[in-house]
Amino acid sequence: MWKDSLRVEAYGTLDELNAVIGVVRVMNAEMVGMYEQAEPLEEDLRWVQNKLFDLGGILATAPGQEFKDMPQVTAKDVTKLEKMIDRCQKDLAPLKEFILPGGGKVSGFLHQARTVCRRAERICVHLSREEPIDAVHIKFVNRLSDALFVLARWAAKTQGEPEFLWQRDTGK
Repeated sequence: MWKDSLRVEAYGTLDELNAVIGVVRVMNAEMVGMYEQAEPLEEDLRWVQNKLFDLGGILATAPGQEFKDMPQVTAKDVTKLEKMIDRCQKDLAPLKEFILPGGGKVSGFLHQARTVCRRAERICVHLSREEPIDAVHIKFVNRLSDALFVLARWAAKTQGEPEFLWQRDTGK
């Protein structure tokens, strides 16, 4: 397969996302012991990294081919992401303005992970128009980007990091 194929672009972008989440975990490790919620965030992110590795392996396998003990990403995994989102949103005030990415190290890198995840989703959707892709895989990436946004807000709140709201330039 050529290095510039859409399939390679898809799993390469998931690998990039996994690396960004790895950086978040390094930053978050500094918070363990200081903030109670740093440990659950570590557990969530470790699970996400493993699922991203699974999905990358699935996408690196030619359509229609399978191998023994092939990793799986299922609707159950999508549900786990949705439960993660719901759990974190309980601690957050409803959004009334757009959030500017940044604030603190953990939340800032979670926002970066979210943007890489959205790019991965766009590439996977494009790939799905050319080759068969399980719809649950695209849904997983979509819900993951939502989860990363909520985790960024949640990390900011629970780890005492600021959130910056977008200020509309009215030209005045």
